[in-house]
Amino acid sequence: MPDAMEDLEVVPGVLAERARLCPDQLFVECAGEGRTFAEMQERAERVASGLHNLGVRKGDRVATILPNRIEHVELIFACARIGAIHVPVNVFLKGEFLRYQLADAAASVVVADADGLRAVGGVRGELGDLLHVVGCDDGGYGLLDGEKVPDVELAAGDTFAIVYTSGTTGMPKGCMLPHGYHVKSPEAGRGLLDYQEGDILYTALPLFHGWARGMVTAALVHSLTLVIDAEFSASSLLQRFAETHATVFSGVGAMGMALLATPVSDNDRAHDLRVAFMIPFSPDQQDAFTTRFGPRVQSQMYGQTETGAITFAPLAEEGKPATVGRASPQYEVRVVDDHDRDVAVGEPGEVIVRSKQPDTLYAGYWRKPDDTTEAIRGGWHHTGDMGRMDADGYLTFVDRKKDAIRRRGENVSSVQLEAAIVGHPAISEAAVVAVASEMTEDEIKACIVVAPDAAIEPSELFAFFRSKLPYFAIPRYVEIVEALPKTATMRVQKHLLRGAGVTEATWDLEQLGLTVARDERR
Repeated sequence: MPDAMEDLEVVPGVLAERARLCPDQLFVECAGEGRTFAEMQERAERVASGLHNLGVRKGDRVATILPNRIEHVELIFACARIGAIHVPVNVFLKGEFLRYQLADAAASVVVADADGLRAVGGVRGELGDLLHVVGCDDGGYGLLDGEKVPDVELAAGDTFAIVYTSGTTGMPKGCMLPHGYHVKSPEAGRGLLDYQEGDILYTALPLFHGWARGMVTAALVHSLTLVIDAEFSASSLLQRFAETHATVFSGVGAMGMALLATPVSDNDRAHDLRVAFMIPFSPDQQDAFTTRFGPRVQSQMYGQTETGAITFAPLAEEGKPATVGRASPQYEVRVVDDHDRDVAVGEPGEVIVRSKQPDTLYAGYWRKPDDTTEAIRGGWHHTGDMGRMDADGYLTFVDRKKDAIRRRGENVSSVQLEAAIVGHPAISEAAVVAVASEMTEDEIKACIVVAPDAAIEPSELFAFFRSKLPYFAIPRYVEIVEALPKTATMRVQKHLLRGAGVTEATWDLEQLGLTVARDERR
């Protein structure tokens, strides 16, 4: 293996180093199956050989449609070993949502479980770049090979993964994340979550999400053990903390609320958990969680897929309530006006960020040069988010991106969702907006204009949603309107729809008993 592969600025080099220094230490346990650092190195080599035999070369895209399972982790490292670009796909995508992402990435190989294979089968005829679809179920996959993988030169700036994020006014964009992003960002995590030698990290977040993938590389870089469960269960979470001896838990605010909603028991503190990372989670919820279960809660962080953690309050410090901390050590952060001029202290503006070292930020949006140019101006990534910064450098988040929707841990592109809804023959126009949720994050409201001489009923509309949309994108609220409010240039005035919220004329599909299971994939 050449020196380039042993370089600690690229992921395969770090894995090789860990396999040499601590070969027998458990690295990842996923859905009950574990790999030491040495075993992960060996499996990555073998799977990489299998991919190479399919014709995969440096720069080719390999998409995975897999739930949390050890093969998913192996593929992350196997792709990196041969310089292929991993494209983790949300397992709940179907139809046009799935076709768009696979076509945009121009994936030549897809590795999927049975449900994923069915979903791909429905759109494969429209995927001209897709050469191989590999099944991965109870028997594993047919990619394991014993042949030596040809050496590949890698650099920190080479793309490690393309992770899709929903934009505010367009279709989802693939963030090109380099090796340096994955190797250098975990250093910020040490301050964020106070990683210590011997820590056991635990999560049930899906591996197609950025934070779960970040935990894999954090465990790699810091020589820690990571336990990934197949799915989240509030009723068994305390038991899992105890069984795994977890010291650091990462989840989302809704998970913390679900655990708080469980009955008080003698097991509430029968575990080794020291830190719980959950966003969003209010100060009152944080206090309630710590009082009952013991660990400190970390919720003061702000970041994006493009950047990782932009700001945070180190766990070892008090921070400031209601803020999202100060700039990560690896970034410069500013709050600016529409002309990129710094606003006055305490005034709201757009948050922009620049790395202090190369290959830490994303490299741009895959096959979207115009969007890249718009987002990265003057060497600064423009987040599109509004915030205000105080005299001590603490950032307060003010507002989300316009038209952005965050639901059940997923980002939803309003443009993509609207395009899917108007695929119904009785619907001529649609606009979707975020409305307040009794839980954390958002609920989705669809304002629909029915075609002339057409009619639509809630149950029939829900059946259409269920067949065409991933579960997290199905609107809870629907309102039939005569027309959408528009400007003189015919742009929908979504601020008026958001302001109206849920009205007496709004259907609440959940209240009508029209719901879908969180994990439904078919």
